[in-house]
Amino acid sequence: MTAAQTPADIFDRPSRRRRRDRAAAGDYPAHAFLRDVMVEGLLERLDAVKRGFDDMLDIGAPDAGLRVPGARIARLDPGFGFARAVGGVQGDEDRLPFADASFDGVLSAGVLDQVNDLPGALTLIRRVLRPDGLFLGAFLGGGSLPALRAALRVAEGDRPAARLHPQIDVRSAGDLLMRAGFALPVADVETFDVRYAHLGRLLDDLRGMAASNILTGRSGMTRDTLARAAAAFAGAAGPDGRTTERFAIVFVTGWAPDASQPKPARRGSATASLAAALQVPPAKG
Repeated sequence: MTAAQTPADIFDRPSRRRRRDRAAAGDYPAHAFLRDVMVEGLLERLDAVKRGFDDMLDIGAPDAGLRVPGARIARLDPGFGFARAVGGVQGDEDRLPFADASFDGVLSAGVLDQVNDLPGALTLIRRVLRPDGLFLGAFLGGGSLPALRAALRVAEGDRPAARLHPQIDVRSAGDLLMRAGFALPVADVETFDVRYAHLGRLLDDLRGMAASNILTGRSGMTRDTLARAAAAFAGAAGPDGRTTERFAIVFVTGWAPDASQPKPARRGSATASLAAALQVPPAKG
Protein backbone atom coordinates (compact mmCIF):
# COMPACT_ATOMS: atom_id res chain seq x y z
CA MET A 1 0.00 0.00 0.00
CA THR A 2 1.36 3.45 -0.93
CA ALA A 3 1.21 6.58 1.18
CA ALA A 4 -1.49 7.92 -1.14
CA GLN A 5 -3.86 5.09 -0.17
CA THR A 6 -5.76 4.24 2.99
CA PRO A 7 -6.77 0.79 4.29
CA ALA A 8 -10.39 1.51 3.29
CA ASP A 9 -9.59 2.29 -0.35
CA ILE A 10 -11.47 0.17 -2.89
CA PHE A 11 -9.63 1.66 -5.86
CA ASP A 12 -5.88 2.10 -6.27
CA ARG A 13 -5.48 5.89 -6.54
CA PRO A 14 -1.98 5.89 -8.12
CA SER A 15 -3.08 3.26 -10.66
CA ARG A 16 -6.11 5.34 -11.53
CA ARG A 17 -3.91 8.35 -12.26
CA ARG A 18 -1.57 6.22 -14.37
CA ARG A 19 -4.44 4.68 -16.36
CA ARG A 20 -5.86 8.10 -17.11
CA ASP A 21 -2.43 9.41 -18.10
CA ARG A 22 -1.99 6.42 -20.42
CA ALA A 23 -5.40 7.11 -21.99
CA ALA A 24 -4.49 10.80 -22.38
CA ALA A 25 -1.31 9.83 -24.22
CA GLY A 26 -3.17 7.33 -26.42
CA ASP A 27 -6.10 7.64 -28.82
CA TYR A 28 -8.67 8.57 -26.18
CA PRO A 29 -11.22 10.13 -28.59
CA ALA A 30 -11.54 6.79 -30.42
CA HIS A 31 -12.79 5.18 -27.20
CA ALA A 32 -14.72 8.09 -25.69
CA PHE A 33 -18.18 7.17 -27.01
CA LEU A 34 -19.62 6.63 -23.52
CA ARG A 35 -18.41 10.00 -22.29
CA ASP A 36 -19.86 11.57 -25.43
CA VAL A 37 -23.26 10.05 -24.59
CA MET A 38 -22.96 11.25 -21.00
CA VAL A 39 -21.98 14.78 -22.00
CA GLU A 40 -24.89 14.98 -24.42
CA GLY A 41 -27.28 13.81 -21.71
CA LEU A 42 -25.94 16.28 -19.16
CA LEU A 43 -26.18 19.21 -21.56
CA GLU A 44 -29.76 18.23 -22.49
CA ARG A 45 -30.69 18.27 -18.81
CA LEU A 46 -28.87 21.54 -18.26
CA ASP A 47 -30.70 23.10 -21.20
CA ALA A 48 -34.00 22.39 -19.46
CA VAL A 49 -32.93 24.56 -16.50
CA LYS A 50 -34.16 28.08 -17.15
CA ARG A 51 -31.47 30.05 -15.37
CA GLY A 52 -27.95 31.25 -16.04
CA PHE A 53 -24.67 30.05 -14.55
CA ASP A 54 -21.61 32.15 -13.87
CA ASP A 55 -19.09 29.75 -12.30
CA MET A 56 -19.11 26.05 -13.15
CA LEU A 57 -16.92 23.10 -12.19
CA ASP A 58 -16.33 20.19 -14.57
CA ILE A 59 -15.22 17.09 -12.61
CA GLY A 60 -13.56 14.45 -14.78
CA ALA A 61 -12.35 16.46 -17.74
CA PRO A 62 -10.44 14.54 -20.41
CA ASP A 63 -11.55 17.25 -22.83
CA ALA A 64 -13.45 20.53 -22.83
CA GLY A 65 -16.64 19.00 -24.22
CA LEU A 66 -18.76 20.30 -21.35
CA ARG A 67 -19.31 23.93 -22.28
CA VAL A 68 -21.88 26.28 -20.78
CA PRO A 69 -22.49 29.56 -22.64
CA GLY A 70 -21.58 32.59 -20.54
CA ALA A 71 -20.04 30.58 -17.70
CA ARG A 72 -16.49 30.44 -16.41
CA ILE A 73 -15.57 26.76 -16.14
CA ALA A 74 -12.92 25.31 -13.84
CA ARG A 75 -11.91 21.75 -14.67
CA LEU A 76 -10.58 18.94 -12.49
CA ASP A 77 -9.41 15.48 -13.49
CA PRO A 78 -7.87 12.60 -11.50
CA GLY A 79 -5.16 12.30 -14.17
CA PHE A 80 -2.25 14.71 -14.65
CA GLY A 81 -2.32 14.42 -18.45
CA PHE A 82 -5.99 15.21 -18.89
CA ALA A 83 -5.89 18.04 -16.33
CA ARG A 84 -2.88 19.62 -18.03
CA ALA A 85 -4.46 19.35 -21.50
CA VAL A 86 -7.56 21.33 -20.46
CA GLY A 87 -5.74 23.82 -18.24
CA GLY A 88 -7.34 22.30 -15.16
CA VAL A 89 -6.42 20.96 -11.74
CA GLN A 90 -5.38 17.39 -10.95
CA GLY A 91 -7.22 15.96 -7.96
CA ASP A 92 -9.56 13.29 -6.63
CA GLU A 93 -13.29 13.81 -6.32
CA ASP A 94 -13.32 12.90 -2.62
CA ARG A 95 -10.52 15.44 -1.97
CA LEU A 96 -11.77 18.49 -3.85
CA PRO A 97 -9.35 21.44 -3.57
CA PHE A 98 -12.01 24.16 -3.77
CA ALA A 99 -13.54 26.44 -1.15
CA ASP A 100 -17.15 26.11 -0.06
CA ALA A 101 -19.73 27.97 -2.18
CA SER A 102 -17.29 28.50 -5.09
CA PHE A 103 -19.64 27.47 -7.92
CA ASP A 104 -23.27 27.76 -8.93
CA GLY A 105 -23.06 24.57 -11.00
CA VAL A 106 -21.07 21.32 -11.00
CA LEU A 107 -21.02 18.84 -13.88
CA SER A 108 -19.38 15.41 -13.90
CA ALA A 109 -19.28 12.82 -16.69
CA GLY A 110 -17.78 9.35 -16.45
CA VAL A 111 -15.68 9.32 -13.27
CA LEU A 112 -17.82 9.00 -10.14
CA ASP A 113 -17.96 5.19 -10.44
CA GLN A 114 -14.22 5.04 -9.63
CA VAL A 115 -14.20 7.09 -6.42
CA ASN A 116 -13.14 5.51 -3.13
CA ASP A 117 -15.39 7.66 -0.94
CA LEU A 118 -18.37 8.46 -3.14
CA PRO A 119 -20.61 9.68 -0.26
CA GLY A 120 -17.78 11.98 0.78
CA ALA A 121 -17.26 13.18 -2.80
CA LEU A 122 -20.96 14.01 -3.18
CA THR A 123 -20.92 15.88 0.13
CA LEU A 124 -17.92 17.93 -1.06
CA ILE A 125 -19.68 18.65 -4.36
CA ARG A 126 -22.71 19.91 -2.43
CA ARG A 127 -20.45 22.06 -0.25
CA VAL A 128 -18.63 23.75 -3.16
CA LEU A 129 -22.02 24.75 -4.58
CA ARG A 130 -23.63 28.04 -3.68
CA PRO A 131 -27.19 27.94 -2.31
CA ASP A 132 -29.56 26.75 -5.05
CA GLY A 133 -26.56 25.57 -7.10
CA LEU A 134 -27.06 22.65 -9.48
CA PHE A 135 -25.21 19.33 -9.66
CA LEU A 136 -25.54 17.12 -12.74
CA GLY A 137 -23.58 13.87 -12.95
CA ALA A 138 -23.38 10.74 -15.10
CA PHE A 139 -21.46 7.51 -14.60
CA LEU A 140 -21.55 3.80 -15.42
CA GLY A 141 -23.94 2.09 -13.05
CA GLY A 142 -25.52 -1.19 -12.07
CA GLY A 143 -26.30 -3.51 -14.97
CA SER A 144 -23.25 -2.52 -17.01
CA LEU A 145 -21.01 -5.09 -18.76
CA PRO A 146 -23.22 -8.18 -18.35
CA ALA A 147 -21.59 -10.01 -21.28
CA LEU A 148 -18.09 -9.50 -19.89
CA ARG A 149 -19.24 -10.49 -16.41
CA ALA A 150 -20.78 -13.72 -17.77
CA ALA A 151 -17.68 -14.57 -19.79
CA LEU A 152 -15.45 -14.15 -16.74
CA ARG A 153 -17.71 -16.41 -14.68
CA VAL A 154 -17.34 -19.12 -17.29
CA ALA A 155 -13.58 -18.60 -17.55
CA GLU A 156 -12.86 -18.64 -13.81
CA GLY A 157 -15.47 -21.06 -12.49
CA ASP A 158 -16.47 -21.09 -8.83
CA ARG A 159 -13.64 -18.84 -7.59
CA PRO A 160 -13.63 -15.73 -9.81
CA ALA A 161 -11.11 -13.00 -9.13
CA ALA A 162 -12.19 -9.41 -8.52
CA ARG A 163 -11.93 -7.94 -12.00
CA LEU A 164 -15.00 -5.71 -12.38
CA HIS A 165 -15.70 -2.64 -10.29
CA PRO A 166 -18.64 -2.47 -7.88
CA GLN A 167 -21.61 -0.85 -9.58
CA ILE A 168 -24.12 1.62 -8.15
CA ASP A 169 -27.71 1.14 -9.23
CA VAL A 170 -30.12 4.00 -9.85
CA ARG A 171 -31.94 3.63 -6.52
CA SER A 172 -28.69 3.68 -4.54
CA ALA A 173 -27.59 6.75 -6.48
CA GLY A 174 -30.71 8.62 -5.40
CA ASP A 175 -30.15 7.55 -1.78
CA LEU A 176 -26.55 8.80 -1.92
CA LEU A 177 -27.71 12.21 -3.13
CA MET A 178 -30.09 12.51 -0.18
CA ARG A 179 -27.40 11.39 2.28
CA ALA A 180 -25.06 14.04 0.88
CA GLY A 181 -27.63 16.74 1.64
CA PHE A 182 -28.89 17.55 -1.86
CA ALA A 183 -32.38 18.95 -2.27
CA LEU A 184 -34.79 17.69 -4.94
CA PRO A 185 -32.62 14.66 -5.86
CA VAL A 186 -33.37 12.76 -9.06
CA ALA A 187 -31.65 9.68 -10.50
CA ASP A 188 -32.47 7.92 -13.76
CA VAL A 189 -30.75 5.41 -16.03
CA GLU A 190 -30.27 5.06 -19.78
CA THR A 191 -28.80 1.98 -21.47
CA PHE A 192 -26.39 1.99 -24.38
CA ASP A 193 -25.63 -1.21 -26.32
CA VAL A 194 -22.48 -1.85 -28.35
CA ARG A 195 -21.89 -4.90 -30.55
CA TYR A 196 -18.37 -6.33 -30.46
CA ALA A 197 -16.71 -8.69 -32.92
CA HIS A 198 -14.55 -10.17 -30.16
CA LEU A 199 -13.60 -9.69 -26.51
CA GLY A 200 -10.35 -7.95 -27.39
CA ARG A 201 -12.20 -4.99 -28.87
CA LEU A 202 -14.21 -4.53 -25.67
CA LEU A 203 -11.07 -4.70 -23.53
CA ASP A 204 -9.36 -2.19 -25.84
CA ASP A 205 -12.27 0.22 -25.33
CA LEU A 206 -12.16 -0.18 -21.55
CA ARG A 207 -8.42 0.50 -21.50
CA GLY A 208 -8.73 3.38 -23.97
CA MET A 209 -11.41 5.13 -21.90
CA ALA A 210 -9.48 4.53 -18.63
CA ALA A 211 -12.15 2.14 -17.33
CA SER A 212 -10.08 -1.02 -16.81
CA ASN A 213 -9.58 -2.72 -13.44
CA ILE A 214 -8.04 -0.49 -10.75
CA LEU A 215 -9.26 -2.41 -7.69
CA THR A 216 -6.77 -2.68 -4.85
CA GLY A 217 -5.47 -6.24 -4.52
CA ARG A 218 -6.30 -7.07 -8.14
CA SER A 219 -4.48 -9.95 -9.82
CA GLY A 220 -3.43 -10.56 -13.40
CA MET A 221 -5.30 -12.85 -15.77
CA THR A 222 -3.49 -15.88 -17.15
CA ARG A 223 -3.39 -16.52 -20.87
CA ASP A 224 -5.56 -19.63 -20.46
CA THR A 225 -8.18 -17.70 -18.48
CA LEU A 226 -8.27 -14.96 -21.08
CA ALA A 227 -8.70 -17.54 -23.85
CA ARG A 228 -11.64 -19.15 -22.02
CA ALA A 229 -13.24 -15.76 -21.45
CA ALA A 230 -12.82 -14.85 -25.13
CA ALA A 231 -14.42 -18.15 -26.17
CA ALA A 232 -17.35 -17.61 -23.80
CA PHE A 233 -17.81 -14.05 -25.03
CA ALA A 234 -17.80 -15.27 -28.65
CA GLY A 235 -20.28 -18.01 -27.71
CA ALA A 236 -22.83 -15.33 -26.80
CA ALA A 237 -22.65 -13.76 -30.28
CA GLY A 238 -25.65 -13.31 -32.50
CA PRO A 239 -26.03 -14.54 -36.08
CA ASP A 240 -23.75 -11.74 -37.31
CA GLY A 241 -20.90 -12.98 -35.11
CA ARG A 242 -21.04 -10.01 -32.77
CA THR A 243 -21.76 -10.00 -29.05
CA THR A 244 -23.89 -7.27 -27.50
CA GLU A 245 -22.46 -5.53 -24.46
CA ARG A 246 -24.63 -3.20 -22.41
CA PHE A 247 -23.57 -0.03 -20.62
CA ALA A 248 -26.04 1.42 -18.09
CA ILE A 249 -25.51 5.15 -17.59
CA VAL A 250 -26.87 6.60 -14.36
CA PHE A 251 -27.73 10.31 -14.47
CA VAL A 252 -28.11 12.20 -11.19
CA THR A 253 -29.45 15.67 -10.44
CA GLY A 254 -29.39 17.53 -7.14
CA TRP A 255 -29.57 21.07 -5.83
CA ALA A 256 -27.73 22.73 -2.98
CA PRO A 257 -30.44 23.56 -0.44
CA ASP A 258 -31.94 27.05 -0.49
CA ALA A 259 -34.97 28.63 1.19
CA SER A 260 -36.48 29.51 -2.20
CA GLN A 261 -36.87 25.86 -3.23
CA PRO A 262 -40.24 24.09 -3.05
CA LYS A 263 -40.76 22.08 0.11
CA PRO A 264 -42.52 18.72 0.38
CA ALA A 265 -46.06 19.00 1.70
CA ARG A 266 -46.59 18.52 5.44
CA ARG A 267 -47.86 15.03 6.24
CA GLY A 268 -51.66 15.06 6.52
CA SER A 269 -52.05 18.43 4.76
CA ALA A 270 -53.56 17.07 1.54
CA THR A 271 -57.08 18.27 0.77
CA ALA A 272 -57.84 15.97 -2.19
CA SER A 273 -57.99 12.20 -2.27
CA LEU A 274 -55.65 10.07 -4.37
CA ALA A 275 -58.66 8.66 -6.22
CA ALA A 276 -59.72 12.16 -7.21
CA ALA A 277 -56.23 13.08 -8.33
CA LEU A 278 -56.04 10.00 -10.52
CA GLN A 279 -59.65 10.42 -11.69
CA VAL A 280 -60.53 6.97 -10.44
CA PRO A 281 -64.34 6.47 -10.25
CA PRO A 282 -65.62 5.61 -6.76
CA ALA A 283 -66.35 1.95 -6.04
CA LYS A 284 -69.95 0.93 -6.39
CA GLY A 285 -71.76 -0.90 -3.61
